[in-house]
Amino acid sequence: MSDDNGATTKTTKEDVFRKAWAACDTFRGLIDAAEYKDYILVTLFWKSISDIWQEHYDDNKARYGDDEERLRRRMDRERFVLPKGASFQDVWEQRDADNLGELIDIALDAIEEANKAKLDGVFRNISFNSATKLGETKDRNRRLKNLLGDFKDLDLRPRRLAKGDIIGDAYIYLIERFASDAGKKAGEFYTPRQVSRVLAKLVAPKAGEKIADPACGSGSLLIEAAQEVGSKDVMLYGQEVNGGTHALAKMNMFLHNIDGARLEWGDTLNNPKLIEDDKLLAFDVVVANPPFSLDKWGAENAANDKYKRFHRGIPPKSTGDWAFITHMIETARQKTGRVAVVVPHGVLFRSGAEGKIRQKIIEENLIDAVVGLPSNLFQTTAIPVAILVFDRRREAGGPLDDRKDILFIDASREYQPAKTQNLLLEENIAKIIETFEARKNVEKYARAVPVAEIIENNFNLNIPRYIDTFEAEEEIDIRTVQTEIDALETELVQIKAKMKGYLKELGVDA
Repeated sequence: MSDDNGATTKTTKEDVFRKAWAACDTFRGLIDAAEYKDYILVTLFWKSISDIWQEHYDDNKARYGDDEERLRRRMDRERFVLPKGASFQDVWEQRDADNLGELIDIALDAIEEANKAKLDGVFRNISFNSATKLGETKDRNRRLKNLLGDFKDLDLRPRRLAKGDIIGDAYIYLIERFASDAGKKAGEFYTPRQVSRVLAKLVAPKAGEKIADPACGSGSLLIEAAQEVGSKDVMLYGQEVNGGTHALAKMNMFLHNIDGARLEWGDTLNNPKLIEDDKLLAFDVVVANPPFSLDKWGAENAANDKYKRFHRGIPPKSTGDWAFITHMIETARQKTGRVAVVVPHGVLFRSGAEGKIRQKIIEENLIDAVVGLPSNLFQTTAIPVAILVFDRRREAGGPLDDRKDILFIDASREYQPAKTQNLLLEENIAKIIETFEARKNVEKYARAVPVAEIIENNFNLNIPRYIDTFEAEEEIDIRTVQTEIDALETELVQIKAKMKGYLKELGVDA
């Protein structure tokens, strides 16, 4: 891009946001945000890899000559392959074709086929040639031409980008915006970044560790955990049941230059795929924001689970929270693994089968902290949620097996109110993490509670049982209040008399 004086300008995050958000107008009113997000994000991904490839191709051409076949063979050894005719620009040049949707699908299929190891399945759940979603041929072609036109002038060649992870940040920003538009469906693919940051900091991942998310959505929580490490020396693993969301996660990783992530598609509770030698893989860190109180999660199959994940008990068939938690604990490495999971508050105190599982986990000394968060942080629900932190270093023989308390933090009242969603500010997050790391008591905010006290409370983890947030009401002087009321009533009589006089002067009957 160039400014009015012909000087070269850099593409910024704001440029990407603006173009992509404008492109949404193509679909608004046709399909909802939970669906049209896929068309926007796939197009952004396609434009990005096309521009990256083109810049590398031009560099190689300048260096090695213009023998196209030779250049393409050289390019095919780089990070990814862009087959001939499959670039964004190639299809843009055919924008007036009667079968534009089909041409886009063919190009994307060719890209996926040429990059199976990294991009297998990323376009499996989307078709730009769908009459059902995008209308009849004439309308579909018009919409797709508009969509391509919105991205055409967006220069995403690496040397033309402003400093920072422009594309990766833009991708996550757009996912966040789509989550806001998608309402309750957002829980299928996105955890608010502020909550992801708290989770990542609570488990404190380190270089060289394996990090997993068994309900990884679009992968943003895994990426946040990786960024917390501060280096590329990290291995990421995830599983996601929704095929379209799984595809978003793979593209998200690619755009963040994370090539080694292993992301599986499938139902974690009924068909875990992060397996090696017919055993569950073990991870140093496990984080997740699983679906709350999932109904029909597979309780009927749990007793015969080949991996014996539910040996502490089987959660109710209508409430799968402890099924996810149990899976996460079982996949955390013995004596070293850490787990952080977002849960509804009912997980902390519900009785029955859930109460028995909670009791056994407390008796195993695995729960390290309970963190209460403010209400209305999520697009999916306005209810307050909590984070449960488990630490397998506390189990018998682990380096923290002498830790016999559970830290309760009530951060539910510290946030910035906002119109649609409340926000955790940097200082709110910092206070949670500082308190967690110090394990210190803070009046009306945090308390390290001996496990013996929790046992006395019948293994109930409800935060108000352990942190008193009661604020004494200011003592009211009844006589003073009555004197103020009398004065106000006298003043009201005087005002009414004045109003009556004014109305009389105007000739209006009072």
